[in-house]
Amino acid sequence: MNKDIFQGNWLQIKGKVQQQWGKLTDDDLNVINGRRNELAGKLQERYGYGKEEAEKRLKEWESKTH
Repeated sequence: MNKDIFQGNWLQIKGKVQQQWGKLTDDDLNVINGRRNELAGKLQERYGYGKEEAEKRLKEWESKTH
């Protein structure tokens, strides 16, 4: 999913993100605000993923969702 699509569809995607990664809070989602790199960072923070692991899981999720 490219950056513009991710940001443009954030309101629709936001619920799916929270379903997939329940440890993300509403405040986290507000900070992310459609920025993919912020989402990857929050996944690292909340789930203890390394940068590569967060990217891998995010790409896997994107391929299933889009």
